[in-house]
Amino acid sequence: MSNSPAKRSIKAIWFVAPIVAILLLVVMRSFLGNQSARAGEKLYAQHCAQCHGANGEGYLKLYPPLAGADYLAKFSETLPCLIRNGAQQPMVVNGVTYRQAMPGNAALSDDNIRSILNYINSSWGNELPPVTYKEVRELLEGCE
Repeated sequence: MSNSPAKRSIKAIWFVAPIVAILLLVVMRSFLGNQSARAGEKLYAQHCAQCHGANGEGYLKLYPPLAGADYLAKFSETLPCLIRNGAQQPMVVNGVTYRQAMPGNAALSDDNIRSILNYINSSWGNELPPVTYKEVRELLEGCE
């Protein structure tokens, strides 16, 4: 009686259920990550690519590249404010000074900025860690 089919079924469920739950979480995280990456790519194309290039290559000495840009890691905490408010001062990216003003985009939501940053941080050879909504929100509070 202690090893009845019903008890074996219950044991199997207790063993399999956590594995199924973990696999489901992995699949959902992957799906949501892909959705976020697509959103970031679309937002980048709409708001950034006209100056920084479709592949983050920049444009001559007017607009800095984002592909392989040392600026992204050095000044990661200023990037949300830079996207929101723009910049008037010169920037040095990969040893080159860029003097063209960068327009801000106050219409982008905090989450839009997060999506753009995560797209840039993981594209064109960039391997920077993703930023969270909370991090972007806190950094934007400091510049508003």
